Amino acid sequence: MEIIPIDVTGLVAVVMGISVVLVPVIGLTARFALKPTVEALSKFFESKGQEEALAILERRQALLEGQIEQLDGALRRLSEAQEFDRQLGSGPE
Repeated sequence: MEIIPIDVTGLVAVVMGISVVLVPVIGLTARFALKPTVEALSKFFESKGQEEALAILERRQALLEGQIEQLDGALRRLSEAQEFDRQLGSGPE
C-alpha cells in the first residue's frame, strides 16, 4: 500500500472555494429556519418581563398605600396633640 502525499495548498483552495458558496447558503437557511424560534423566544421573554414589571408596580403601589396610611395616622395624632395643647393653653373653664 502506497501513501500519496496530500497537496495542502490544493486542499485549502478547494475548502475556501466551497466555503464561498456554502457560507451564504448556510446563513440564509439558518435565518429562515431559526426565525420562528427566535420570535417565539422574544415574545416569551417580553411577556415574562411585563409580568415582572406588573408585579413590581403592584408592590410599589402597596408600599405607597402603606406610607399614606402612616402619614394619615401621624397627621391625626399631630392634630390631636395640637388640640390638646390648645385646650391646655386656654385654661380651666
